[in-house]
Amino acid sequence: MAVIEAPVKQPDVKKTPEEKSKKQLDQGFLVICWDDPVNLMDYVTHVFQTVFGWDRQKAEHHMLQVHKEGKSVLVRESFEKAEHYVHQLHKYSLQATLEPAS
Repeated sequence: MAVIEAPVKQPDVKKTPEEKSKKQLDQGFLVICWDDPVNLMDYVTHVFQTVFGWDRQKAEHHMLQVHKEGKSVLVRESFEKAEHYVHQLHKYSLQATLEPAS
């Protein structure tokens, strides 16, 4: 005689949206330096080299962007690092802010 087994009902599994990685969730923060009429261009270049460890060419590029366009996005970092850079730039009397990256 054949044995007939009762069908096993599978539990309902709700599909959730794919989990985003931490990198996708944290888009980072932008450090922005703003133009001011006080600091000389050579000084701003020197500060960028000191704070970010950039070579002269990269520092000058961002300094000229600040001078000509009124601002430059310097780096994209985590909140803590971006906040640290903003404080460092303030220490050198540069106007800088941070904002969430989009």
